[in-house]
Amino acid sequence: MSACRPEVYTPKPRGYYKVELPARQYQQFERPGFPYSFEYPIYAKISNDTSFDGSKEETPYWINIDFPSLGGRIYLSYKLIEGSRDRLQKLIDDAYTMTVTVHDKRADNIEEYVFHNDSTHVHGLFYNVSGNAASAYQFYATDSVQHFLRGALYFDVSPNADSLKPVNEFLRTDIKHILTTLRWH
Repeated sequence: MSACRPEVYTPKPRGYYKVELPARQYQQFERPGFPYSFEYPIYAKISNDTSFDGSKEETPYWINIDFPSLGGRIYLSYKLIEGSRDRLQKLIDDAYTMTVTVHDKRADNIEEYVFHNDSTHVHGLFYNVSGNAASAYQFYATDSVQHFLRGALYFDVSPNADSLKPVNEFLRTDIKHILTTLRWH
């Protein structure tokens, strides 16, 4: 009879899959006719962005950087400024709206980081969106005269800041490398 004591049940915390992060190594992205180039991770794949409803003629330089082993994707959209300060301001305002307005309700905080690379004429803003927002990182880069590149990192899962934190932090370094090696053509 002493062996038949009822067991005390202790709930276990929710678990997450262990993510194996790849070793960092980069390769050059440089396509003929593209107005930009950069280095991206060897564990990523570049594809043309086909999600835009417009014609391919409107978005010939839009690409995605897919991370198949991590389930993430960086969407890159390129716009020609066409020499107009009004056009540049509209693109900056759109990038702000797409980051702050869209993610404000789910984000705990949105931090902005300015970056400059005078030797390559690349500067812009990097947004760090914390909390259970759909995208943890968004950014834009420009030369303020001709080129404007906007990017956003998304995952193919429901946003959960705790479970995505290791992968987000890992990819943040890769995004910074992309921006550091970005060149206009």
